[in-house]
This record gives sequence, C-alpha cells and structure tokens, in this order.
Amino acid sequence: MEKVIFFIDGFNLYHSLANKRFNKYKWIDLSELAKNFITKKEHIEEIYYFTALTPWSPDKMNRHKIFIKAQELKGIKIVYGEFRKKDRRCRLCKKTYTTFEEKRTDVNIAIYLFKLAIQDKFDKAYIISGDSDLIPSIEAVKTLFPHKQIGVIIPIGRRAELLKLKCDFHMKIKEKHLRDSILPDIIPLKDNKQLVCPESWH
Repeated sequence: MEKVIFFIDGFNLYHSLANKRFNKYKWIDLSELAKNFITKKEHIEEIYYFTALTPWSPDKMNRHKIFIKAQELKGIKIVYGEFRKKDRRCRLCKKTYTTFEEKRTDVNIAIYLFKLAIQDKFDKAYIISGDSDLIPSIEAVKTLFPHKQIGVIIPIGRRAELLKLKCDFHMKIKEKHLRDSILPDIIPLKDNKQLVCPESWH
C-alpha cells in the first residue's frame, strides 16, 4: 500500500465554499472528502488541516472552533497560522486603514511537506489548495525527493493552472464530492454535550 498524506489549505478551501451555491457544504467532513481521491492501493496515513483563528470576529471564531473540534474527532491534525494587522492605503480616498492578513499557511505547509518527506511518512502527498504561493515548496520537495509524488486537488470554482503544471498529478473537487462528505448536523460528545452545525451554514 502506498502511504498518503493530505495537506489541506483551510482558507483556500473555505473561500471556495463561501457563496450562496456552496455555503451548505461548509460543514464538511475532511476525512470523507479525502477518501474521494485515493485509490484502493493507497492508505491515508494522516490528514493535516492548516488554518488560523479570526481574532476580530468572535462569532466567526466560535463557528471555526466548532468546525475544528468536529475535524479533530475524525482524527484530523490541526496546524495553526495566524492573522496579523496590516496597514493598507485606499486607492480612492488615499487614507490608510488597518486590516488583517492571514500568515504562515503556505510556510507551514512547506515545513510539513519537508519534514514528513524527510521522515519518509508518505509516498504520495495530496495538497488541497489553489494557491500558487505553494509552488516553490512543491518544486523544492520534488527536487530533493524525486521518488515521492505530489499532487494538487483544486477546490471547486478555482483554476490554479500554474499549480497544476508543477505537480505530478491534479484533480478537481466537484459538487458530488462535497455532497458525499457532509458531517451530521449534530455530533454527540461525552457528558451529554454535542457539536451542532452553525445555523448560517445550512
């Protein structure tokens, strides 16, 4: 059996679902989603979910934490980046304003790709993302470990032509994959507690 590890770019996947058509798929089971793309000769060793919490929005953070807890119950390993404040200049009024920028996801994916390749934890890596910023790390790992395969699974609604060219193989998330990978609306926990799908995600 070939050893497989999934590297999931959390925000890239999330933003592909943040619209009226696909909003109902935000409550997704990442472990089931991954199973859609492997062959019978492959075994999923680990699934890593790279993300960051939103400090400026308690409601979004709470929904995100519920989602993360649901994934952890399915054995998903969470790797956190962070949001940092950044000053931007308005093109129209020329005033400066402060916003938040997500940092470290591509760096964290690169680090884990290298680390797990060095440790020989995978024969094949599946990256769920459409972010071309990952190209340098993919090229570096492929150069140092030419016997290992790296493929990209492109989130729905994304193209990522440059990313596809740099990988050994590529696939596309389709709506049927999302439809078949939804978590139950209510997930029971210990002590009569439960996780409930956020209302706005229905």
